[in-house]
Amino acid sequence: MARPEIKPFFDPSSNTFSYVVWDPQEQKAAIFDCVLDYDPASARTGHGLADALVSFVEASGLTVEWVIETHLHADHLSAAPYVQSRVGGKLGIGEHVLASQQTFGELFNAGSEFQRDGGQFDHLFKDGERYRLGSIDAVALHTPGHTPACMTHIIGDAAFVGDTLFMPDYGSARCDFPGGDARTLYRSIQKLFQLPDATRVFMCHDYKPEGRSEFRYETTMGEQRRANVHVRQGVSEEDFVLMRTARDATLATPRLLLPSVQINMRGGRLPPLESNGLRYLKIPLDAS
Repeated sequence: MARPEIKPFFDPSSNTFSYVVWDPQEQKAAIFDCVLDYDPASARTGHGLADALVSFVEASGLTVEWVIETHLHADHLSAAPYVQSRVGGKLGIGEHVLASQQTFGELFNAGSEFQRDGGQFDHLFKDGERYRLGSIDAVALHTPGHTPACMTHIIGDAAFVGDTLFMPDYGSARCDFPGGDARTLYRSIQKLFQLPDATRVFMCHDYKPEGRSEFRYETTMGEQRRANVHVRQGVSEEDFVLMRTARDATLATPRLLLPSVQINMRGGRLPPLESNGLRYLKIPLDAS
C-alpha cells in the first residue's frame, strides 16, 4: 500500500497535533487540523503555529490540495482559513457538520449572517467517499460518537482518526458534547478495527497519561486492537458504554470550548466585525 510522508506539528496549549501529509512522488499535500494561537486571558489571536506549518510546506515545495478538519473541534480554534489563504487547497469537513452548526448556532443565537448549511467549507465529505492525494488513494469514513461530524481519513497506509481514538494507553474520546454518543463511538471504532494491523494511526491529541514521559502521536491499528485501555478487542459494547458514560461525568468542560466552537462552526473564520470595528465572542450564561 502507498505510504505518504507525514510531518506532525504540536500545540502544547491544547495538546493538539496538526499534520502535513504528502505524496512523495507528486509532492501533493493535505493539511489536517491546523491550530490558531489564542490567549483566552487577552482574547488575542496569532499565527505562530500556522506559520510554522506554512513555512514547512513552502520550504518543501509542496502543492496543497486539501485543508481538512477531522471534526468541529471543541478544544482549539482552527487556523484553516488562514492556512488556506497562504498555501491554497480546498477546505473540507464531514457533511454532518450541519448538525453541529444547527446546535451551536442556536446556543450562541447566531444571526442570519451565520449559515447552517456547511457553506463555510469548500467540500463536505460523505461516508466512504474516495479521493486522491497526488497518486495515493484516500477514503473518508464517517466515525461519529465524539461529535456527529467526526471523520477518519485514510490516505494510503495512514489513518487520521481525529478524536475517535487516542493512544492505546489513554483510550478514547469523551462523548458528552452535543450530538455525542458512547454507543455510536464504540461502533465507529469497530469499523476502524477492520483496517489492516499495519495501518499507521495518527492522533489529533495526546495527554501523556501517568507513567509516560513523552508525547506520542502515532501507533498502529493492530496495537489499538490489542492494547487500547478502553476499547481493545474483547471489550463489549455495553461495558464500553458504561465506562465511557461514567468517565465523562467526571470530566471538566474544556478550557476553550466556548471560543472554539464559535469560530470552528464558521469554518475557522472569526465573527463579523461590529460597528466599532471589533469582533466579539459570546459567553452564554447558565446554559444547560
